[in-house]
Amino acid sequence: MDMPSAPADPLGLVDWRRRVASLYARVRAEADPAVAHDQWRNGRDVLLRTHSESPIPAAERAAFAGATVAGYDSSLRFDASVDRNVEPRSFEVVTGTDGMVRFKRVGVARLGDLALLDVWWLDQYGGGLFVPIKDALAGTRTYGGGRYVIDTVKGADLGSIGDRMIIDLNFAYNPSCAYDPAWACPLAPPGNVIASPVLAGELTPR
Repeated sequence: MDMPSAPADPLGLVDWRRRVASLYARVRAEADPAVAHDQWRNGRDVLLRTHSESPIPAAERAAFAGATVAGYDSSLRFDASVDRNVEPRSFEVVTGTDGMVRFKRVGVARLGDLALLDVWWLDQYGGGLFVPIKDALAGTRTYGGGRYVIDTVKGADLGSIGDRMIIDLNFAYNPSCAYDPAWACPLAPPGNVIASPVLAGELTPR
């Protein structure tokens, strides 16, 4: 396995993750998901526009008008059951600062009649859950490589109890590489590609 390199600004990265985690804590604490979505959208825009670890290139941040985000659709929020009796699968991706990272499938989440999504575990120190999605609009209205809904390593966590987890597609967000190709990002593997359009969350960047 390739050894990860240290980030250029480790304290800045820690602060970014801390702020993201704080934002999602406020999201989970808000009883009204639509209000929480507004808080999330505004909070992410502030981070993208102002933070040193933003994936928006530094020269473009001052003029960044905010991410393009669809209006809240309550039908796309799921208290999803997760089937953990699944065949083992894994995938690997080379990243800029973490070297080669490996994910193992730990379950499949059922999103009503819309889709089944693989739930992945980041198989390295600390670990974390990862749920990306690539929908039928990928490459047009949504980012071509897919988006992230859950990434607990980065603090993007909508909550879970037992074998159920909240997967709200209104909170799907673009990976860093959607804003700057200098980033290397894990993209949605086949078990996270769905045939339906999901016009929710962050859309294709301007």
